[in-house]
Amino acid sequence: MAEFGTVRSGAQTHSAEIDAGLRAHMNKVYGTMSVGMLITALAAWAIAGLATTTDPALAAGQMANGTMLTNFGALIYTSALRWVVMLAPLGMIFAFGAVTNRISAAGAQLFFFVFAALIGVSLSSIFIFYTSFSIVQTFLVTAIAFAGLSLWGYTTQKDISGWGSFLIMGVIGLLVAMIVNYFLQSPAMMYAISMIGVLIFAGLTAYDTQQIKSTYLAHAHHGDQEWLDKSAIHGALNLYLDFLNMFQFLLMFMGNQE
Repeated sequence: MAEFGTVRSGAQTHSAEIDAGLRAHMNKVYGTMSVGMLITALAAWAIAGLATTTDPALAAGQMANGTMLTNFGALIYTSALRWVVMLAPLGMIFAFGAVTNRISAAGAQLFFFVFAALIGVSLSSIFIFYTSFSIVQTFLVTAIAFAGLSLWGYTTQKDISGWGSFLIMGVIGLLVAMIVNYFLQSPAMMYAISMIGVLIFAGLTAYDTQQIKSTYLAHAHHGDQEWLDKSAIHGALNLYLDFLNMFQFLLMFMGNQE
């Protein structure tokens, strides 16, 4: 009987350690994601400030809405360099998995923060086309929705792992629709794309949160802290992208243009 009590006590202690480890892991995921989001916001705001001017004597170009651009702004928004600015973050996403396998957890974290800064550069034009109030408003709405969805994904007992393939197919379909509408320039189609995009990335927020939790529980007993640290950074990247895409699609129909 005493042996049974000892075994049960040991199992409870191990379970408590796993729970504490999971909480620490999720805190690292959300903390890393939040720092990345802050870097993105600061980079976008700073670049937009450097790229625009109200002094006609300093203007070297102009955006479609009449905003005057500095030499730096003309370079990153109207020259061929704009394609590098837009596509560089995409290239880093594809490289992330391969890079994190070869570098330390600290190196992977630095890679993520550099990626977040590049995203900020590529998103900086939203400060030119949308009012600051609508950007802040949309960000707050996104933050509230994200928090609720991620909490549900973390706490639900329902297995939503089957959503993954469906949601990825939705993302691919969304990209195709956006490419088509780039040529059609249909406001109705853009509105539909933004609505569907919000729903897809809302689903991915819950799905990715549950996957981060499940991955930790499946590997925590191995005791490989370096692997778990890299896993936390990868999870932060996934949630960062979910938040960012949900924000952009919400901004498409919530944002007030300058």
